[in-house]
Amino acid sequence: MLLELTPLQRWMQAVIVHPGTAGEALAAAEAASLLPPERLGDVVLPSRTLGAKERLGLYHGMYVLRMAEALESDYPALAHFLGDRWHGVVRRYVTAHPSRSYTLNHLGRHLAGWLLEAPGLAQRQFCSELARLEWAVSESFDADETPRLGEAQIAAVPADGWSEARLVPSAALRLVALRWNANEWLDSAKDERHEHPRPYRRASWVAVFRRNYSVYRHELSQPAFRLLSDLVAGAAVGPALASALRRRAAPAPETLQRWFQGWAADGLFTRIETVGPGRRRA
Repeated sequence: MLLELTPLQRWMQAVIVHPGTAGEALAAAEAASLLPPERLGDVVLPSRTLGAKERLGLYHGMYVLRMAEALESDYPALAHFLGDRWHGVVRRYVTAHPSRSYTLNHLGRHLAGWLLEAPGLAQRQFCSELARLEWAVSESFDADETPRLGEAQIAAVPADGWSEARLVPSAALRLVALRWNANEWLDSAKDERHEHPRPYRRASWVAVFRRNYSVYRHELSQPAFRLLSDLVAGAAVGPALASALRRRAAPAPETLQRWFQGWAADGLFTRIETVGPGRRRA
């Protein structure tokens, strides 16, 4: 019995990603519907030292190890925090969310949400927030390169044009609001000289961005984060500033100026779009 390439690939994936033993994977409904277990020898030949099931078992057994390795590249701090629990968490996660893409870059996209519901996992909320922050770092690193907003572009906007101007964010910018000290813990994981803090509730607001091929994380005040979030969501500068000034603890003009100067210097925006009666300039 010979399989065409597409069903053969489906069968191979169904076997490799199935939890349990290789024998259980071969007998599972999805794999067995494509190739009866007794016909394994039709598609996998024995070697001099291993039978067909044993050879397939090597790939089956390595699957979780490979997934753990791939996920650890995106979540090194989480893997370090979980320690001996990491491989068990990965096994359960990839059972719930197996790889469905030609690339493993997307494998961890559901991990933060899954951790919130992970049965038997201590400190799930902290783990989820640490995962959210590390995923933002990963996305920022992989984002498309976009030009930085320059001084000439800023100077070209007339004074009466700023009210309707929109700041287009960099493709690498991510904003993360946290309720636990995940950013502090990630800092400690980056510097081996520091002891890791214990997880505790601590609100923080973090901008993640890439500059000169390196990813940075800057903690912001809550007012700065809310204003930046409004701008990233597409609000024009005028309405966004007006909203910021109406809030409790409204920032002083010099504080606003310092925020905008810092955001421009960090490359958080790529261009300015201005809209006026009968004209559009970008």
